[in-house]
Amino acid sequence: MTDFDFSVERKRTNSIKWDRYPGRDILPMWLADMDFQCPEPILDALRRRIDHGVLGYTYTPQELYDAVLNMLAEEYDWQVDPEWLVWLPGIVPGINAACRSFAAPDEEVITSLPTYHPFLDAPQISGRRLLTVPLVLDRGRYVMDFDELEHSITPRTKLLELCNPHNPVGRVYTREELTRLAEICLKHRLCISSDEIHCGLILEEGARHIPIGALAPEVAAHSITMMAPSKTYNIPGLCCAFAVIPNRELRQRMIGTMRGLVPFVNVLGYIAAAAAYRDCHEWHQGLIAYLRQNRDLLEQTVARIPGIGMTHIEATFLAWIDMRGLGLEYPAKYLEEFGLGVSDGRDFGQAGFIRINFACPRSRLKKALSILEDAVGQLAAAPSGEEVPLAH
Repeated sequence: MTDFDFSVERKRTNSIKWDRYPGRDILPMWLADMDFQCPEPILDALRRRIDHGVLGYTYTPQELYDAVLNMLAEEYDWQVDPEWLVWLPGIVPGINAACRSFAAPDEEVITSLPTYHPFLDAPQISGRRLLTVPLVLDRGRYVMDFDELEHSITPRTKLLELCNPHNPVGRVYTREELTRLAEICLKHRLCISSDEIHCGLILEEGARHIPIGALAPEVAAHSITMMAPSKTYNIPGLCCAFAVIPNRELRQRMIGTMRGLVPFVNVLGYIAAAAAYRDCHEWHQGLIAYLRQNRDLLEQTVARIPGIGMTHIEATFLAWIDMRGLGLEYPAKYLEEFGLGVSDGRDFGQAGFIRINFACPRSRLKKALSILEDAVGQLAAAPSGEEVPLAH
């Protein structure tokens, strides 16, 4: 079993997360990769493949097909035909390919706010028009505004981008919510592109992830469901993901869009993904237990800091924290001045918020929360009218 309290030194390893602030003493809690070593069965599988000595172009191994199909059947009671699987070198290429495949230039793609930033970038990069509908708070929980969503859809709207579990607000959408969403999409003939990369990170006791494509056959016929082991097993650098696309026409359109532009998955990505789904159940259980404790510590700390707040985290290892009560134009930049690196809410379409990654050893999380408390406390202690340190 992995010791989740063990701190791996990641500075000066060309880590995007840890080497973002050269020459500055800043604790990075921003990018969504975990600071835990990946499971030993994955490392063992990679060592065996490397010992072969040849790392050439590779077909998707049958063992990975078997591992994915078994996982979908056991976790979600979803019987998937292997022909429905389209392999991807990551979810982000899939998001971009979906925009190009299922909406024509100048047609519309709709999504919620806040949301994972590639949802906002992909339509505009591909010359599609982006429509957004804010999530709303209902009794301390972010929910979809279905009336506003349906009101916003036009005859030119062709694709809905769904993030479930939701990044950054940490929601696990219920069957009732997903059914209502699907009804709207079917009524208006929208295709659904669903990013479900955090499906293995359900923290809420009793909550259950429901893949959009498993909801009903008629929904499956109008959707693509994207998953990957990268977040759950901390192997994002190996770039292996997949889309489940039951509808043959949609599948062929997606494959056609990707041809010549989206690279194949690499051999080590295939090997790691198979080992993750096949051999890492015990490690996964330990991870969820550890993340729940980290989440509870974070929520308890934020609750006692005046001027900030957050909703309960049902899934993911990401905390979405409301800093608007502090009156800071750039709260993420302000926290950097105290040595804490977080994601800026503007990247997700909502200024005044920050996102913190709490998938790290508890000692590191405690240090980050201490910095957060100190930074907010200094704001409260500053005399009225006095400027606080703020990078621009």
